[in-house]
Formats: sequence, C-alpha cells, structure tokens
Amino acid sequence: MDPVLLLQMLAAAIIAVVVYTAIGVAPGTDETAVLAPVILALVVAGIPLPVVLAFFMAAIVAKKLTDSIPVSVAGIPGGVMSAPMVEHALILKREGHATLAIRKMASGSVIGTLVAIPISLFLAFLLTPLADVLGQYASQIFFGGAVFLALMSKEKVISLISIVLLAALIQGLRHLYWGMGVIPEGQTVFISFFLGITIGPMMFNLAQLTVNSERHKMVESEPKQIQIYGDDEKGQLPNPFRILTRQETASAAASSVLGSVTFFMSPVGITIFLGEVMSSWVKGTVNKASRALSSMDAVTNASYIAGILIPLAALGIPMSPMAIGPGNAFFNAPPVLTLEQNAHHLMSFSEITIASILGAGVALLITYPIAVRYARRICIFVFKHIPHEAFLAMFFSLVMLLAYMDAGVMGILGVMVLALMAGLLNRWGVNYGVQFMTLYAAPWILGLLA
Repeated sequence: MDPVLLLQMLAAAIIAVVVYTAIGVAPGTDETAVLAPVILALVVAGIPLPVVLAFFMAAIVAKKLTDSIPVSVAGIPGGVMSAPMVEHALILKREGHATLAIRKMASGSVIGTLVAIPISLFLAFLLTPLADVLGQYASQIFFGGAVFLALMSKEKVISLISIVLLAALIQGLRHLYWGMGVIPEGQTVFISFFLGITIGPMMFNLAQLTVNSERHKMVESEPKQIQIYGDDEKGQLPNPFRILTRQETASAAASSVLGSVTFFMSPVGITIFLGEVMSSWVKGTVNKASRALSSMDAVTNASYIAGILIPLAALGIPMSPMAIGPGNAFFNAPPVLTLEQNAHHLMSFSEITIASILGAGVALLITYPIAVRYARRICIFVFKHIPHEAFLAMFFSLVMLLAYMDAGVMGILGVMVLALMAGLLNRWGVNYGVQFMTLYAAPWILGLLA
C-alpha cells in the first residue's frame, strides 16, 4: 500500500479519536446522528475510501470506549448503545465501585474489538460467494429485514404499520420533487431522506419546543445537579486482561463472537440479551454487575464492527443496522457511490483489512489508557466546558447543508417533513433499523402495492 495513503489513514484515525473521544463522553449523543453525516460528507468530498474507513473505525472504537464514562461516573448514558448498561453501572456506583465500572466496561470494549475484527473478516470470506445472489434480491431482503426488526422490537404492531406508511411518504416526496422539476424525473433522492431519518428524534424534540404545553413540561425550576463519582486511576498502564477476571474475559470473548455472528440483528437487542445471559448464573451483586457490563460493552463493539465489515468486505449491500445507519455512506452516497458501485467494489479485501486494523488499533492505543486513567477528569471537563447543544447544532447544520446539495430548498423541507415523521415513529418505538430498511425497500414496496 502507498506510504502516503497509510500516513493519511493514520492522521484520519488520530483526528477521529480526538473528536469522538469527547463526543462519547457527552450525554445522549446517538451514534447514527453524530457519525453518519460526517462519513457522508467525507465520501462526497472525495476523500480516499481507505482513509474514510480508518476514520470510521477509529471513531466507533473511541466512542464506544468513552460512552461508558458518563454511565459509570454520573449514571447518564453517553449514547443509545450505553443506555442498557445504566442499571448495572448504578449498582456498582451504589456499592462504591464507580471506578471499577469504568475499568470493566472499557476492558470489555477492548476484548470486543480484538475478537470482532478477525471473526468479521473470516465471516466475510465465507459469505463472499453469496454476494451476487443477495444483490439480485436486495429490495426484497431489505423489506424482509424491516419486517424482521419490527417483529424483534417491543412495539411490533406500529413498527409493522410504519413500514407501509413511511414507504408511502418517501415515494410521495420523490414524486413531488420530480413533478416540481427540482430534480430530473427518475433520479433517486437518497441522501436527504437518509439524513431526515437520522435526525428524526432531534427534529421532533425541537418541534416540541414550539408547543406551549410541551415546552412548559420541559422547564426546570433549578439547574440539574449531576454527581461525579470515582477517582482517576494512577500507576502503571491498564491491562484489560488483568482488569477482567478469567471468567469475565471468557464471557466477553464469547459475547463478542455471538455479537459478530448476529451482525444483521439489532445491536441494542443483542446487547441486552447477551448481557443478561452471561451474568444470569453469577452470584453476588458486584460480580454480577461486573460480568454484565464487561459482556455488554464487548457485544456493542463487536456488533458495530461486524455490522460494517461483513457487508463491506463480502456483500456490497448494507445488510445490517450498522451498515444501513452510521456506515451507510460506504454503500450509497450519490453521486460518488451507489448500491451498484460502492466501497465494496472499489476497495480490495486487503485495503479494508488494513484500514480497519489501523483505525481500531489507534483508537485502542490512545483512548483505552486515557478512558481508564482519566475518566473522571474528562467527564468533568466535557460536562463543564463543552455544551451538548454545540455537538447537536454542528451535526444539524451539516445535515441541512447536505440536504441542500441534494435537492436545494425543497431538499431541506423534505428532510424536515420526513424527520418529524421519523422522530414521531421513533418516539412510538419504531427503531432506526426498521426505518432505514424501509427507505431502501420503499420503491419495491410501493411498486408491489400499485
């Protein structure tokens, strides 16, 4: 590989680690909302795909390492995937082991990353012969995936109904654009609608602020008090294999393998399921919570890494919640990439492997020691000096820019309409996976109904 390209990949990975280490600590930063627009912008800007992949892998690993910090020291989830861990982290905090929770969770993330990359690449090698067959039935697969994820969710009925409703809205907006002459008839608008679903919950929350009754419910009489527990670690560099017991290491590794194999399923669902299974036979409050946290953090890393690597290296279509969400730009970023000609076709297996290992390796080497040794200090700094609204405003403005590039002012209006609908559905329990897969299957669904 070209040494210049390697240096670019290294620089991109370091930048991603710095940015997403801070973003991971900020509470409530959804992985899709803070990563998908950035990756999309990098791809559309013409950045070499191996560089973007190195950035992506470093960002994912760094964010998953640090979103355990606010959970452990403040009881606040750093992102959607860390929300299921709050209960176990609070148990350790009540027992006076907030620092232990950070160490267990971060170490579980390391195990998950180390296991997921080779397992994912091996599975990709095995699944490569099926790529052409799967590609021929992509729309049907996406529809089946939407139905499957809907049945896996808690709100099954509304999730199933939303597939048809959302497909109708998406195709209706496309035909509106064609009828108004905003874009040439037959040209598919994708970026705007993808971004609309991405910022759906954020847009719905903003819309609520304009409703008097809803706004009054959000008013607080005094500033919220957040207690920061635990002390920073001192001494030698942390070693995940010493922090975790043998049993915890084995559980984390087994969870990582299962999380990688089930890459096509909802990461949140798999995380909760495996975390409870792995800790179900453990006795003692502290030991049970520690086993659950290390296993769950391992699963989140593994499911995210496998969810992007297997579709990217083997299939060429985004057949996982991860690939269809945060990593979607690798498969569909018109006019640079399309489903027929995307990163799977333009990158070799070796390039994907090197970029993934380099990005993940840089994140582990930099973020893991920092997360374990300076978690409390980082959390205090981010909570005090980096407004949560600043992160959200940055990503919201980037989404509006990309939507304008896609279809002008009507593109922005389309994003807002779709975002409000997606945000409402999200509030009712329709997850991102169902909505994104519906986006891909919408032409086929409406064609079938017509």
